[in-house]
Amino acid sequence: MSYSVRVTSTSFESGPAAGHPKRWLILLILCLSLLVLVVDNTVLNLAIPSLMRDLSATPADVQWIIDAYILVFAGLLLTAGSLSDRYGRRRMLLIGLVLFGAASLLATLATTPWQLIACRALMGVGGSLLMPSTLSLLFTVFPPEEQRKAMAGWSAVAMVGVVAGPTIGGFLLNHFWWGSIFLMNVPIAVLAIIGTLALIPESKGPARAVDPAGAVLSMIGMTAVVWAIICIPADGFGSAKVLGGLLVGGLALVGFALWERRSAHPMVPLELFRDRNFSGTSFSIVLLSFTAGGLMLALTQYLQFALGYGPLKAGLALIPYAVAATLFNGLGATLGKKLADRTLIASGLAVIAVGFGILTQVTVSSGYGLLILGLLVMGVGAGLAGPAAYTLLMQSVPAEHRGVGSAMNDTVQQTGAALSIAVLGSVLAAAYSAALPDSVPEAARGSIAETLALGPAFADAARSAFADAMSISMTAGLVGSGLGAVVALVVLPRKRGAVEKEFAEVSSRPRSE
Repeated sequence: MSYSVRVTSTSFESGPAAGHPKRWLILLILCLSLLVLVVDNTVLNLAIPSLMRDLSATPADVQWIIDAYILVFAGLLLTAGSLSDRYGRRRMLLIGLVLFGAASLLATLATTPWQLIACRALMGVGGSLLMPSTLSLLFTVFPPEEQRKAMAGWSAVAMVGVVAGPTIGGFLLNHFWWGSIFLMNVPIAVLAIIGTLALIPESKGPARAVDPAGAVLSMIGMTAVVWAIICIPADGFGSAKVLGGLLVGGLALVGFALWERRSAHPMVPLELFRDRNFSGTSFSIVLLSFTAGGLMLALTQYLQFALGYGPLKAGLALIPYAVAATLFNGLGATLGKKLADRTLIASGLAVIAVGFGILTQVTVSSGYGLLILGLLVMGVGAGLAGPAAYTLLMQSVPAEHRGVGSAMNDTVQQTGAALSIAVLGSVLAAAYSAALPDSVPEAARGSIAETLALGPAFADAARSAFADAMSISMTAGLVGSGLGAVVALVVLPRKRGAVEKEFAEVSSRPRSE
């Protein structure tokens, strides 16, 4: 493993082993950059009724408004990470923030659905540039012994953002127009840009040729696979869209792997996947992300449709989950100095499985109490597993590839979340339809919102059927998180700090200029 980081804008004499003197302020800026992405991604679903009313958006338009960002973001992640290693992580962070902020401002001016779709695609470009840079810069400015603590803070912000999005979005939509959910991104992006210019040092990998063929193949592959996953809930696993997307994506990714093996300057160092730390942790992160995406999809509907909460109250009801995850992020970072990452990741996923088990018992009559107990337990598990998983993955990546390593971390998270929404969403929809009485018309069996629209006569049946369906989807989440715990135990190394020790040794060597 080699280590080569060039500091060109705001150099620090103490070197990576000691850390940047302003690293905690830098972490604040990086977390601010992350927050703008996470909040934006979680708030959009709340605005769907307003978009359909004010922009005359059809359901197909709304789907494109959501998917345009996801497809562009996922397709460009690996390329963006590679470019940040080549041209500078700070530079890519700045470009990403500018694009994301500008696209958010333009989105507020949209008067047609397709204008908003274009703005969302541009936001995806900005997000793909800034997201890998936040994590790669974090591991550049912090010494190995502090990286877990910094990673815990970064993870906590991501977790808080997931819950804060619906809360903030509910407040804004209750008091302002739909554009306010995009407008709030602008001041956050401006603050992050100012902080980046003032505090964050530039870092790059060693100069190497650009890999355009690898970039094109990775974009086609990732976009096609994510597109196929997105289509699963509406079209089914066996549809032409899904099978065609998986085929195109699979062929492109195989072509990408073959090209990278023979390329003199590969965009992604494929030898990383021979490292158990990297490959095993990547799979664990996919399963960790799998537990989260579909969970929020089900719970936000349960709170609003089954319990009758408004958007703001539903968002506030999820805050204890974020608090538990944040508190145990810190504990997980502390325990990481004493316990093996394997132990923490497996234990965290096992605790998440227990949380899913509790949620399988939620009914309409059980109300909020049992629900929040399950969420608190899941928050504990996420706090234990998250920092260990992300730190182990990033410390498995050579410093010169830290940007693309961060992008690969983001990619596996996106894949896990997309799979979660597709699989658990499909299970939820199928189980809901099956649990409804035969008296419900076929046209109103697709979702609880459609059934409730039939009137009070069907309300009790709809709520009861949704609670039963949610129990089944939570069982699928239990299986996924349990499988993740087994993978961590089987694949990851038993020894504590093996990667961290090696990372510390290479970090203390003289830097190549």
